[in-house]
Amino acid sequence: MANFAKPENALKRADELINVGQKQDALQALHDLITSKRYRAWQKPLEKIMFKYLDLCVDLKRGRFAKDGLIQYRIVCQQVNVSSLEEVIKHFLHLATEKAEQARSQADALEEALDVDDLEADRKPEDLQLSIVSGEKGKDRSDRELVTPWFKFLWETYRTVLEILRNNSKLEALYAMTAHKAFQFCKQYKRTTEFRRLCEIIRNHLANLNKYRDQRDRPDLSAPESLQLYLDTRFDQLKVATELGLWQEAFRSVEDIYGLMCMVKKTPKSSLLMVYYSKLTEIFWISSSHLYHAYAWFKLFSLQKNFNKNLSQKDLQLIASSVVLAALSIPPFDRAQSASHMELENEKERNLRMANLIGFNLEPKFEGRDMLSRAALLSELVSRGVLSCASQEVKDLFHVLEHEFHPLDLGPKIQPLLEKISKSGGKLSSAPSLPEVQLSQYVPSLEKLATLRLLQQVSRIYQTIRIESLSQLVPFFEFSVVEKISVDAVKNNFVAMKVDHMKGVVIFGNLGIESDGLRDHLSVFAESLSKVRAMLYPVPSKASKLGGILPNLADTVEKEHKRLLARKSIIEKRKEDQERQQLEMEREEEQKRLKLQKLTEEAEQKRLAAELAERRKQRILREIEEKEFEEAQALLEDREKRTKKGKKKPLLDGEKVTKQTVMERALTEQLKERQEMEKKLQKLAKTMDYLERAKREEAAPLIEASYQRRLVEEREFYEREQQREVELSRERHESDLKEKNRLSKMLDNKEIFQAQVISRRQAEFDRIRAEREERISQIIQARKQERDIKRKQIYYMNIEEERITKLQEEEEARKQEEAERNKKEAAERKAKLDEMAEKQKQREREADEKEKLRREALRGTDAPARHAEPTVTPAATAPAPASASASGSGPGKYVPKWKRQTTEVSTPTAPTAAPTPSEPDRWSSRGPPPADDHWGSSRGGPPAERGDRWGSGPRGSDRPGGDAWRSSDERRSAFGSSRPRPAQR
Repeated sequence: MANFAKPENALKRADELINVGQKQDALQALHDLITSKRYRAWQKPLEKIMFKYLDLCVDLKRGRFAKDGLIQYRIVCQQVNVSSLEEVIKHFLHLATEKAEQARSQADALEEALDVDDLEADRKPEDLQLSIVSGEKGKDRSDRELVTPWFKFLWETYRTVLEILRNNSKLEALYAMTAHKAFQFCKQYKRTTEFRRLCEIIRNHLANLNKYRDQRDRPDLSAPESLQLYLDTRFDQLKVATELGLWQEAFRSVEDIYGLMCMVKKTPKSSLLMVYYSKLTEIFWISSSHLYHAYAWFKLFSLQKNFNKNLSQKDLQLIASSVVLAALSIPPFDRAQSASHMELENEKERNLRMANLIGFNLEPKFEGRDMLSRAALLSELVSRGVLSCASQEVKDLFHVLEHEFHPLDLGPKIQPLLEKISKSGGKLSSAPSLPEVQLSQYVPSLEKLATLRLLQQVSRIYQTIRIESLSQLVPFFEFSVVEKISVDAVKNNFVAMKVDHMKGVVIFGNLGIESDGLRDHLSVFAESLSKVRAMLYPVPSKASKLGGILPNLADTVEKEHKRLLARKSIIEKRKEDQERQQLEMEREEEQKRLKLQKLTEEAEQKRLAAELAERRKQRILREIEEKEFEEAQALLEDREKRTKKGKKKPLLDGEKVTKQTVMERALTEQLKERQEMEKKLQKLAKTMDYLERAKREEAAPLIEASYQRRLVEEREFYEREQQREVELSRERHESDLKEKNRLSKMLDNKEIFQAQVISRRQAEFDRIRAEREERISQIIQARKQERDIKRKQIYYMNIEEERITKLQEEEEARKQEEAERNKKEAAERKAKLDEMAEKQKQREREADEKEKLRREALRGTDAPARHAEPTVTPAATAPAPASASASGSGPGKYVPKWKRQTTEVSTPTAPTAAPTPSEPDRWSSRGPPPADDHWGSSRGGPPAERGDRWGSGPRGSDRPGGDAWRSSDERRSAFGSSRPRPAQR
């Protein structure tokens, strides 16, 4: 992190890094400077640094860096220079929006560049492969690569700015402007998900604003300017939600507006209320809430009639017709009759909630309020004169459906009225806040209502009617649709009817018999049972009651006395508690009074300050009015100069003249002049129309005479041309006959020449045909020879392949036979070797037994000599060698080590025995050579295959001794050892 003495040095360093292409390092340097605690006092260079910092953040798409920097800069300039923060944020929004628009334009330009006839000529092969593999179009890919990252960054920018400005009372206008831009962004690019998140963000901001009221710099919603900004934001949110088709979010926006008004206890302006109710009509119509839709139209009609002074009679009639038709579209029965208690409670709460939204009551009192209903709305429409303002067909429809009784011709009477109504509607010229009014949307609901009325009226005069007759009475729907409508009506107790398809009739019943009797039969049964019980068990008289009470009168008096004493003590205790509470209340009231007095003094000071500000404001307004009056006088003088012949309307002496008044009067006079000019033009047009008609009346006989002359001239011209054509035809015929006679003289010469040409061509044709047949025969012969040669080659090749295959099979059979023979020989050799090894083991076991017997014999002969050894004289030691030799330890014999040591110790002066050969002594430490099976199993095969020192033949012909294996005694003397073979390793 670099430390700079001045902020300007950081800016220079960032410029240097940008020039060499290190934008990330430049951004990090500026970020370190902004977040440093060293520069917490606002300076003018800090604003330039923020501009540069935000430029880098936008170029590199570093939204997190931008948010951190703006938060730190807000801390720096919150109390000193808020306008600088406003400029920085506006710059940030402008950059992000500009980048997003550039990316959008680049994507559009790329799409236009790709929109050609021959795609293969302009697109690269890798682009075509990528489009086939990925399955997405070029526009989708370009949007994902170019547009989407910048749109994400722009969305993050809006969120960041709203988060920074949410609790700043000095930048409320900028907050509202950012929210409006975010709404327009969602509307322009159809970003429904982001719009929902944006609405939730703004909703949370308002909730936190109301929750933490004592926070410093918090916006004050009681101020008219702040309230208007917040209301405009909510109404923009409502408009965009309806345009995007997010009706759930639109309803939540309506609730937000109502909740905001409940906070400040103030009703918005009439223009905003018109927008509010117009959007409510759309929301309720989409949600099929016809009752609330009609009430919203009724409120909208009242506002337009009372506050819109420019409302024309045609638009008023169209709005009134919409109100009446919306009221008639409400189902004529209550759907909550068959609902449960919980559903009724929920429906009641919902009705009260909707009544608050529609009536816009800022202090709702749920108890004692009239509920919304269809009957109440219709009666109010009649009493308020709404029906009288509607069109004539709407009035007739209302009277037919609500007041008249025409069960057999209700459909034919209503159908032409509905056709006229479906063609009515259009845009309102004098009510721009209202949507386009289309009365055709109410036609399906009105047809359903007419069907219900017809069923209701028919049920009063008929008990049974055929299905065909009923279908003829209802021209709107088929009987299957009528049946569905009647099911809903029966379910809600509007009409009692049954459909018998087997008999083909509809049976109508009585609602009272089917509902009231079944509903009250349990209560009637309970009353009868109570009467029977009273007859069986009569109530005792008063005398018997008194007789039962008198025996216990003393106990009762005692208990009553104790109860009264306890009551007295309780009353005294309550009095003491009440006095204590009263003292506390007086003390609290005193504290409240002091606090109220303090608040009153503060309010008085505020009032004085407000009066001072109001006087200052009035003074400024007076100055503005005086200035406007001077401007109005100047305009009046100018108008007097331009007015012709003194036709201007003089102003009254006491009349208040303003610039607006003068402009309005000037516009009025211009309008009057324009109307006079239009009248003159109409008069002139009428005069010209008369003149033109007179001219045509005079010219009509002249035109007829000219037409007759032209007919005569054309008939004469036709006859002349016809005669001329006949003459020309006759002349051509004569010339053709002369030409035929002239050419007939050469007919013989022509036939001779023709015969010569044909004969010559026939000879040429025969020659060419002969040559062609000869050439074809040669080709056939050559191809036949080629086929013969090829057939022979194929035959020789097949024979050679069969021979080679046969040789290969013989070779494989020979190899297989040889392998089997080798395997058989190896098995026989192994069997012989195993047999020899077994014999060798048998001989070794016999030798071991003999050696063991010999050792035991030696131990038996040496024992007496060892016991007599200490008493032997030196001369008696001479026979030791003889005994040693007698014991079998002569030259060439193996003498054990322990025995040699004993002999050497016992006869130190005797001559040393002949040394044993080195070879037997070498084998004495190792033991006899291992058997053949051991060598064969441990060293990789028999001796014949090893070729080691034991010989190369299979039977050991080259072993020590130069002959074959000898007996066991000879082998022991050859190896010099008869000791048992040690264990194998």
